[in-house]
Amino acid sequence: MFKIENKFSQELKKMGIEKINDMQSSVFSSWKNEKDMILLSPTGSGKTLAFLLPILDKLSDKKKGIKLLIMVPARELAIQIDKVVRQLFIDYKTTVCYGGHPVRVEKNNLKEVPDILIGTPGRLLDHLRRGNFELSSLDYIVVDEFDKLLELGFKQELEAIFSEIPNNVQKTLTSATNLKDEIPKYLKFRASITTLDFLEESSEIKLSSSFVRAEGVDKLAVLFELLCNCGSENTLVFCNHRDAVDRISELLHIKGVYHDIFHGGLSQEERERALIKFRNGSIKILLATDLASRGLDIPEIKNVIHYQLPSSESVYIHRNGRTARMHRSGQSILVLAKDDYKPEFIKEDIAEFPLKLNQDLPSLPEYSTIYLGGGKKDKINKVDIVGFFCKQLEFENKDLGKIEVKDFHSFVAVKRIAYQKSKKNINKFKIKKKTVKIQLSK
Repeated sequence: MFKIENKFSQELKKMGIEKINDMQSSVFSSWKNEKDMILLSPTGSGKTLAFLLPILDKLSDKKKGIKLLIMVPARELAIQIDKVVRQLFIDYKTTVCYGGHPVRVEKNNLKEVPDILIGTPGRLLDHLRRGNFELSSLDYIVVDEFDKLLELGFKQELEAIFSEIPNNVQKTLTSATNLKDEIPKYLKFRASITTLDFLEESSEIKLSSSFVRAEGVDKLAVLFELLCNCGSENTLVFCNHRDAVDRISELLHIKGVYHDIFHGGLSQEERERALIKFRNGSIKILLATDLASRGLDIPEIKNVIHYQLPSSESVYIHRNGRTARMHRSGQSILVLAKDDYKPEFIKEDIAEFPLKLNQDLPSLPEYSTIYLGGGKKDKINKVDIVGFFCKQLEFENKDLGKIEVKDFHSFVAVKRIAYQKSKKNINKFKIKKKTVKIQLSK
């Protein structure tokens, strides 16, 4: 095992990481030979740190221009990687480009040329064609979740971007599933490639699989009973389409099941808030499309429920990859209509879930999330927020949970009981002599 005795040791400890895992250690050791690399490893195994640690260890701080380009399939993954980079090495300028917010904002950010550029292929290609950046200074490129990029139809964008990349750039490609086809020539991989395959290790993960069956075609009643059986455990319910998520959400609201939703039809702010609440424990049940199946910074999940059956083996694998992560246990549950059959690509035998009827509703989460209309750009940090809650509102430290400070706003998990006692007074104070909007996050 590679010991964390390099320049990132303190940063990693702040992230709660005392030592890197076997996969990350292997990547770190193999990457030193400067060959192009293909990394195959399950969802949740820590691929982001695996490729960032060796690259940031060697990234030149003398050379001007974009040195590292990271391409990802979704904006949430881009934001997550940017966050990890900033936690590891704040001296490099990082810019993130993705759809869902104005191009002009990113164009202005690119005027001061970043050291590291992270983004989705469509938005990156748009900037490249506009001449907002160029790649002649590039040393390293990472194509993260390559299989997902192809699944989402980014082949043309990838081909166009790689046509602008110098041949001598060291390339790293990651995937959470086996790459059945040969690596496309447009990726310009050099003849000498290191392939690290850790997918077999996923068989060691303690994942139990089962099913519940509805009496007819309407599966909502059995989903409701299943959620009551899951109780207060973190549960992710997958649907194939966003309208199904919205429809089921409305019906669960009527039944009094506290939850939130996540899909591509929501605004970036709405999606961010849903993930924050799921991370900090103020939401225990999240209804989502397959947008939530990979590459997102979400907590350890006990239950993955396939309300609508996955369309392929790859989708099934990635959904299940949200639970039983890092060798913890979890369960995957199929919700079948009366005449549904287990998909052929699910080879293992699955037993019927021991569903108990007429259970109590899932209890409300212990925490609520408070929104503060101030963040890093207002010189507000976690210490200021803790001081505000504990000194001015007389909360105790044990009443506060996870705190996330963004550029212009922050989110604080507080125990629901403590919030109820203090909510009438919560807007009567200032943080660092600045009046900020403070309210319960919807």
